[in-house]
Amino acid sequence: MLAATAGLALTLTACGGDDDPFEEGGDSTATEGGGGGDLTVGGANFTEMLIMQEMYAALLENAGYTVDIQSVDAREIYEPALESGEIDVVPEYLATFAEYLNGAINGPDAPSNAPIATSDAQETVDAARPLAEQRGLTILDPAEAASQNAFAVTNEFAEQNNLTTLSDLAALGQPITLAAVEECPDRPFCEPGLESVYGLDIVDPPLATGFSTSETKQAVQRGDAQLGLVGTTDGTLEQFDLVALEDDQGLQAADNLVPVVNTESAGDPAIAEVLNELAGVLTTDDLAMLNAQVDAERQQAPDVARAYLEDKGLL
Repeated sequence: MLAATAGLALTLTACGGDDDPFEEGGDSTATEGGGGGDLTVGGANFTEMLIMQEMYAALLENAGYTVDIQSVDAREIYEPALESGEIDVVPEYLATFAEYLNGAINGPDAPSNAPIATSDAQETVDAARPLAEQRGLTILDPAEAASQNAFAVTNEFAEQNNLTTLSDLAALGQPITLAAVEECPDRPFCEPGLESVYGLDIVDPPLATGFSTSETKQAVQRGDAQLGLVGTTDGTLEQFDLVALEDDQGLQAADNLVPVVNTESAGDPAIAEVLNELAGVLTTDDLAMLNAQVDAERQQAPDVARAYLEDKGLL
């Protein structure tokens, strides 16, 4: 979600050499049959995506591939490189990527007028895969881990009112001050969705404190807002004594973590088999824990990724 709106400045994080990562003629093609060859794993340049890239790279290296990592600031940069084969594999957010493809193929108004992403991961995969094929891409298996919008309250407020879901909050029937991004009143998965799906009475305008920022969490912690826009994989909520309420009515689309590969350069079934193993174990709670280890405990993303894979028996 963040990658879709990040700036377009090219910021590269490479695991090998100083060469242009997208230089034409580079060798990033896996050998037929798997178990060897060169691959480039790419994607967005923020904590969660860096951890996912490191896990993909470690799994592929363990399977005998030579892997380079190239991280950039935005989907608008890495997605064309993925289509051209300059990048072979990226971690993606399923629903967001599905609507990216929808807009690219069916027109910029399609994600709003004819969305293909739903709150069901399998439905969204089934809708997105034919569009991906048109772009020379293959969407592999999504993990249970989903990085979505979430809405948090203080533990004290939740306990006092017996709240575990957004429906519970709506049942209180009281006006709610929301701390969120400035664009929240215009985004269907933010204020409009809270009002139409849950019937919440959101006090306008929301506090413009950002997405899952310290400012948002502090505003809720102080009581300036009763509800804050955070992420389901935010590993720092406990530090602010906050708890995310369950999206029990399925407002948010299925932004499960999913590998997307260039079909020509990385369509080997051996690659899919390796990466799909992670899909079978990675949960939302796991990803929140990994994010916290990097953001809160200041551990390094490669170390965190490898330790997790070893703990799960994947390395």
